[in-house]
Amino acid sequence: MAIPQARTIEVVPHQAGWRKDFAGLADEIAQALGNQVVDIHHIGSTAVTALWAKPIIDLLPVVQSVEAVDGLQARLAARGYEGRGEYGLPGRRYFVRWREEKRVAHVHMYSVGHPAIHRHLAFRDYLRAHPEVASAYGHLKSGNARLYRQDPAAYSAAKNAFVKDTEARALAWTAARTKSEH
Repeated sequence: MAIPQARTIEVVPHQAGWRKDFAGLADEIAQALGNQVVDIHHIGSTAVTALWAKPIIDLLPVVQSVEAVDGLQARLAARGYEGRGEYGLPGRRYFVRWREEKRVAHVHMYSVGHPAIHRHLAFRDYLRAHPEVASAYGHLKSGNARLYRQDPAAYSAAKNAFVKDTEARALAWTAARTKSEH
């Protein structure tokens, strides 16, 4: 498969079909990994209704053991998933799903109990519950995509402060909700 080297950043309005795309991709992963899969979450901007996003589905499979999944990578590769190991984040297994030379999914896989799972879900749920924050994030992403169309690193760096601040608020919000439920 010929993978293009240059990436163009594209941010588009939320698409209703992203939920269905997630379901299909999650099914592929579940079939490939079998009983290793505990749960598969839709994360990232495509998981938040009305949020502008890159048209790439982010999935968070929670598995029994990422080390055991290492031995199953051929099953994912047969379905178009390119494994990249931890890709800079200890404890993660990262995969990119390609279709017709386009990225269609990023897979962020963690073992049960890894703290990144909670962080990703808190961020997603906070944006879902706070549409004004999601809207501000969408505007930031859209503007950054225009400014840094051919520079993915600069695009990511330009939104980093917003993401970190929102993530901190999301974790505090989630902790407060959890505390009030008990």
